[in-house]
Formats: sequence, C-alpha cells, structure tokens
Amino acid sequence: MTDRRSDFSSVPYHQGARRRLFSARKVALMASVVAGLGVAAYGLDSTSGGFGISPAHAQVNTDVGKVAQPTGFADIVQRVKPSVISVKVTMKEKVADVSDRSDGSDQPGSPMERFFRQFGGPEGTPPGMHGRQGGHGVMMGQGSGFFISPDGFAVTNNHVVDGADKVEVTTDDGKTYTAKVIGTDARTDLALIKVEGGADFPYAKLAAGKPRIGDWVLAVGNPFGLGGTVTAGIVSASGRDIGNGPYDDFIQIDAPVNKGNSGGPAFNMQGEVVGVNTAIYSPSGGSVGIAFSIPAPTVKNVVAQLKDNGSVTRGWIGVQIQPVSQDIADNLGMKKAEGAMVLEPQANGPAAKAGIESGDVITSVNGDAVKDPRELARSIGALAPGAAVKLTVLHKGKEQAVNLTLGQLPATQEANATPDHGADVPRLGLTVAPASSVAGAGKNGVVVTGVDPNSNAATRGLKQGDVILEVAGKSVTNPGDISEAVKTAHADNKNSVLMRVRSANGSHYVAIPLGNG
Repeated sequence: MTDRRSDFSSVPYHQGARRRLFSARKVALMASVVAGLGVAAYGLDSTSGGFGISPAHAQVNTDVGKVAQPTGFADIVQRVKPSVISVKVTMKEKVADVSDRSDGSDQPGSPMERFFRQFGGPEGTPPGMHGRQGGHGVMMGQGSGFFISPDGFAVTNNHVVDGADKVEVTTDDGKTYTAKVIGTDARTDLALIKVEGGADFPYAKLAAGKPRIGDWVLAVGNPFGLGGTVTAGIVSASGRDIGNGPYDDFIQIDAPVNKGNSGGPAFNMQGEVVGVNTAIYSPSGGSVGIAFSIPAPTVKNVVAQLKDNGSVTRGWIGVQIQPVSQDIADNLGMKKAEGAMVLEPQANGPAAKAGIESGDVITSVNGDAVKDPRELARSIGALAPGAAVKLTVLHKGKEQAVNLTLGQLPATQEANATPDHGADVPRLGLTVAPASSVAGAGKNGVVVTGVDPNSNAATRGLKQGDVILEVAGKSVTNPGDISEAVKTAHADNKNSVLMRVRSANGSHYVAIPLGNG
C-alpha cells in the first residue's frame, strides 16, 4: 500500500511544486534585475519531466563572477575550532546538584537557577547534566571549554566542573584526556582546568577588550553532547545584569547556544575569544537568541588568579551602596543621576577609616567614572586587597578626593525591627515611633509603625517595620525630628526630603515627595 505522504509521483505534489518553482523563478529574476545581472530566461527541461533550467538558455553574464560573494566563516572556524574541547564530568550522588554554589546564586528561585532551568537539565541542574547512570548513584555531565595555552590549561564554567570527581576532555581530533581542576570562582562562574598527558595543544587568545554591539561572533561548543558545533550571530547588548551577583557584566549574543555549550568560547572575526558562554534565557528550553557570555577582560583577570593561587581574591572598601535615582540626584543638587550612594560605611572598614560617611556619593575610582553601584563593585573587585585607590566622593554637596587601601570582604550584617505603636508625621503619611521604644528595633532611628497606602511614602516603598535613620542628612531619634526636617525642606522650597532607611533587606536612601498639609 502506498503512503501518500511520501508518494512524490502524486498529482497534488507536482501542482504544488510547479507553483513553488514559478514563484522561486520570479523571485530569482527580480533579484537578478536588482543586482544588474543578465540572467537568461528559464525554460522547461523536457528531459527531467519537471521545471528546470534549460541547458540551452542557462547562461549567465560572465560579470557575475566579478561580484563580491560572502566569504563565510570557514577560514576562521578552521583556525579556532581545534582549540575548543568537550568537557565530561562524573560525580557521586552526594554532590549531584553541582549548581549548588557557596554564594547561593543557584538556589531554588534565584535568578541564576531560573537561567539554568532553561539552559540546563531538569530541576535547574546545569547544562549537559544528566541523571544517574546505571543506578550506581553517579551523575554524568557535559559542557564545553577551550585551551588558553599550549601546555594544556583550559577555561570552562564553574558550574560544569563544580563537585566533579573526574573530569575528562575530548579534543577536536577525537582524543580524550584526563583533566585536573586548578581553581574555580563561583561569583563569575569560571573555572581553570589543566589537561594531563599532552603538550603543544592548539589554543585560543583572549581579546583585549569587549566587542561592540553589532559585531559578529561565532559560538563553538558541545551542544547536546554532539561536540564541535559552530553557530554564528552578533553581539546584541553589553553590560547585562542577570541577577547572578554584583559582578554581572555579561555580553548578550544571539548566536544559537544550547545545552552543553556552557564554558564554550564566543569568537570575534579575528579569531579571538570575546566571551565564555554561560547562560541563556529561553521559555522553551532551547535557544531563542538570548545567550550570555562572560567578557574576555573578566576571564583574563580571574584565570590569572586561579592559575597563580587556585582562588580569586577581590578588593573591598567596606560600604553598603545603592543607585542614585533622579529624585536623589535632584535632592543632592547633582546634575546627573550617576554614581554609587553610600548607605552605610562598615565599622573599621577602609571607607570608614578614610572618612567616607552615609550619604556620600562615590563618582570615580582612580579617575574612571562610576555610573552605578555595579560599576563600583566591578572596579573595586578587579583590584587586589592591599591596593591603594583614589576615590572621588561627593560629600555634603562638595567634591573631594579620598585615598584608601583596599581590604578583604567580611561577612555583612542585617537588622530588623517589629514596631507596635507610634505617632503621625504630617505631609508624609507615616506613623513612627522611636526605635528605642520598640522591641528589636535597636537604639538608633525612628521606626515606621504605619503607612498610609495613598501616601507618597507608600509609593516610594516605605513599609511597616522600616527604620528611618536620617532625614535631610541629619540623624533622627523621635517623630519630632522628622517633622522638623520636613518643615525645613518645605521652607527651602524643596519638592522632596531625602531619608536613609534600614529595612529587612538592608539600608537604602529614598527621596519622598512632600505632600500638602
């Protein structure tokens, strides 16, 4: 019995084929006219029984050979592909969830966990991570990587090798080697491994800077365990923050990247690595053209430390910071809403020792402008502890230079309060009470015990339990201090009043518009 779905001699198929061929010829003829090419007319090829190009009329103007043709990526791929490796890991069941990092960025519900859920396997496991093999409590995983030196040092993702008992790499020519993990950095999701038993490996060079938006990129890796796959696209955006941590600075590319591409390189047209492919966003679980790569300058910095020390240390100035909103900038008399606003310098930290105070705005590091808190974190984090830095700080409306020596990051502290009574504050829609009178609120500041849902304070995010520490740059200890600060701001024709507020999530500044009353 004939299956009509594959019966190509059926009449309906040929009728559709004729229509498609006629349509294709019309498009081709139109394209040739636009390009100025003299293409001969199409005719019926009686020998084939269908429509084709008649040999007698299929002559093309010889000028077509002089038209520049797309060169493709074959030459670049031929050069760089041998440096890319497939990474295979095995691990015991006790560490099967290799997405479990020390910084908690992959915990259920976290931004990175959501990315891995799309980029990786079931239940948020990292890319290429498979289930138990043979029922022996062993997990198998696959990712990608690339050599950075001829002696076998290679880069991949931390989440590919984290917790691995055994790491094997397969090179482009099909040879398999055992590899040792030299060091990992969870905050940037990078790892350095060393292949044992080989030498003179083909390696890739890391680019000196970031690519431009719109530049071509080639992604090479091991999608779905297939190995040696090349895809092309462009740089879609730069400086992406995907919620993985304070050092997020991802390059976004649209080259198809899928499960198993983790740790693979993204090359520019010079054959240099511009990024390490780490995550994708995809509602479907496959590539939808949104992939994220760690930029080459970050990779260089991290890999150098991993090679020398096996770990990464970062500078620290000891401040809690927040972005400068337009409301805050207007309140402080700043022309632009840029910089990192200091919420609170940590006791005995480098910033506190140098005289930096709450409400100061850090605008540059060693002469380089700071646009937002993430940029400050990256700038300081790129420097080693003990390094001397010069900060430009806006302090009480005046710009000043502050010199300090970087320290190392200690544990952070948080505070909470549970208020139960208070007094009204006009114009703000708040009910407050001295912190010292509320159990668990501490001794400093004024606790918010109630918020009018229709007030400006509510729209700016103030809520019951928040502790107001400062208003208009002055410490407050009772409701009268807040009322007085509001009256002064109104008399000075200000549209808002700036507060430093401590909540369950830490401290922050907020500018609250003044209401009538």
